[in-house]
Amino acid sequence: MRVTKYAHSCLRLEHDGGVLVVDPGVFSESEALDGADAVLITHEHPDHVDVAALTRALQRRPVPVHGPASLAGALGDAAEALAVVAPGESFTAAGVPVRAYGGRHAVIHPDIPVIENLGYLFDDVVYHPGDALFVPDDVQVDTLFAPIHAPWSKFSEVVDFIRAVAPRRAYALHDGLLNANGFGVLDRQYTALSGTDYRRLEPGTRIDA
Repeated sequence: MRVTKYAHSCLRLEHDGGVLVVDPGVFSESEALDGADAVLITHEHPDHVDVAALTRALQRRPVPVHGPASLAGALGDAAEALAVVAPGESFTAAGVPVRAYGGRHAVIHPDIPVIENLGYLFDDVVYHPGDALFVPDDVQVDTLFAPIHAPWSKFSEVVDFIRAVAPRRAYALHDGLLNANGFGVLDRQYTALSGTDYRRLEPGTRIDA
């Protein structure tokens, strides 16, 4: 399986000729959706789903969009493509085995309602948690994409999350709000404290998983 990291929280997975795109949000490159056979959305926030770009892609090539039930309200006309996923469910998307975890977005502030959020484990190898720090306790994750910066996150909690998942390697995810100063500080600290091979990929970088 080949994984391409796009900006912020978007991944593109290519496996046995199938193309699966995860969280193509407004901070991500629209070309990530080109040729997609399926789309997975962790939750409804616009940095994880660019509804306009997704709608245009579906008009060109209708494909299933997998995500939590609450996503329907945000998708508008694109909601007809939604295949609802529940926590604990296993399914196949674009030929890739997927397991869904979690169910709730991390708390941003007590005054902000908590929405649905799903983490996705691909082929029992690659884990994308969306906007939550849910640790799968039934599998040894090989490759973790860890949300390193967000309004809802705290550095120490993310470090402890990476340590708890204990992957062979971890890559930065959810980094679209950072500048060069923030990258410098966080790259150094996560490398020192995460307990694994931590790296940050520039958008467009491909890895094999």
